[in-house]
Amino acid sequence: MKTIGLIGGMSWESSLEYYRIINETTKQQLGGFHSAKSILYSVDFEEVERLQHQGQWGELTKIMVRAAQSLEGAGAELVVICTNTMHKMAEDVQASIQIPLLHIVDATAMQIQLQNFHTVGLLGTKFTMEQEFYKGRLSEKFGLTVLIPADDEREIVHRVIYDELCLGQIKEPSRAEFIRIINNLVKRGAQGIVLGCTEIPLLVKQKDVSVPIFDTTTIHARQAVEEALKV
Repeated sequence: MKTIGLIGGMSWESSLEYYRIINETTKQQLGGFHSAKSILYSVDFEEVERLQHQGQWGELTKIMVRAAQSLEGAGAELVVICTNTMHKMAEDVQASIQIPLLHIVDATAMQIQLQNFHTVGLLGTKFTMEQEFYKGRLSEKFGLTVLIPADDEREIVHRVIYDELCLGQIKEPSRAEFIRIINNLVKRGAQGIVLGCTEIPLLVKQKDVSVPIFDTTTIHARQAVEEALKV
């Protein structure tokens, strides 16, 4: 099994889920006492969150490149960025290392295509919902139509992610708001919903909504194991 390099800490609550899913999937695949070979580089999310909201994406790119290079130097054979938003600099990170970076959008899009869906709703940080690095990749590379919530709904989603989920707070009123927002996307034609923030699956489960959800945390983590087990 190849060694998986994880860039985590954004937030550590979702990084914990990556570690759990990767090891559970490895045990399911290999049986016995098997667990995944992995190396975690965990950043300080206080610094990352501040730079995100200041628009300091160049500085953030340096942090991510340094993390990826450290993982490669430590023996990682593939890299996973354990967050959706920081895939904004995925291409720069990949260009800085010799080992493959597994892109969360590509892994998710392949699962959407298996359902033969052509229109999906996207929830995530405002950066993920509004900027082209994410929805643009879904549409241009995979031919998907991507719907995002209305302006006021995007504000709600963004606030809940940073003020609650990234702090480990799961609140029922916020769950109700997310379900309402998802239902509005469904009314507009979404056949499925991309949970494009690795914290959202902590709040919204498949049982909560009427259409398939694409849990990017689980999809990405399982793909990491699949790639690591390839000969």
